[in-house]
Amino acid sequence: MFSLKKLLGKDERFFDLLEAGAEEARASVELLSRYLQSLAGGGIPPNVDDFMHTRRKEKRIRHDLTAALSRTFVTPIDREDLEALSFALYRIPKQVEKIVERISICPYPVAYGGFRRQAELMLQAADALALMVKQLRVGANMVKISAANDRLQFAESEADNVMLDALKELYHGPTDAKELFILQEIYKMIEQAVDRCRNAGNVVVQIALKNS
Repeated sequence: MFSLKKLLGKDERFFDLLEAGAEEARASVELLSRYLQSLAGGGIPPNVDDFMHTRRKEKRIRHDLTAALSRTFVTPIDREDLEALSFALYRIPKQVEKIVERISICPYPVAYGGFRRQAELMLQAADALALMVKQLRVGANMVKISAANDRLQFAESEADNVMLDALKELYHGPTDAKELFILQEIYKMIEQAVDRCRNAGNVVVQIALKNS
C-alpha cells in the first residue's frame, strides 16, 4: 500500500494540524451534547464563550495550515485537498456555535429530550470523522476509513429521520406558530451540524482514494 508518510519523510506537521482540527471539531460537538443535557437536567450549561473559544482554536489551526502551505513546496496531500479538509473541519464548530447562540436567545424553555437522539448521532459522526482523519497519517487505510465512513453516513441518515419525526410531532402537536418556527429552525441547525461532519468525511474519502 502506498504510504503518504514516505513522501515527506519525518515532516508530519500537516497531519498534526488536520488531526488537531478534527479533535477540535469533535470537542465542539461533545460540548454541545453537554450543553443540551444541562438544559434537561437543570444544571449549569457550558458558557457560550467556551464554544467561541473552540471555534477560534479551529480557526487558528486552519490559519497555521495555510501558513505552512505557503512555506512548503512538497506536501503529503494535494494542496487543494488539505485546504478543503481544513475548511470542512472548521465549519463544524462554527455550526455548533450558531446552534448554541440560537438556543441561548430562544424565548421558550428548550427541552433536551427533543434533541437527545440528534446529539447522540452528532457525536457518533464526529467520533467517526476524527478516526478517519487519523488514518491519513498511516497511509490512507481504506478498510478502516471505509468502516468509519459507514458509521458516519449512518449517523447522518439517521439524523435526517430523527429530524423528520421531530418535525412531524411539532406539526401535529399543540405548538403555537412562533414556537414551532423557532424549534423547527433549531432542529434543522442541529441536523446540519451532522451534515458538516458527513461533508468532511467525504473529503477524507476522496483524499484516501486519491492516495491509496
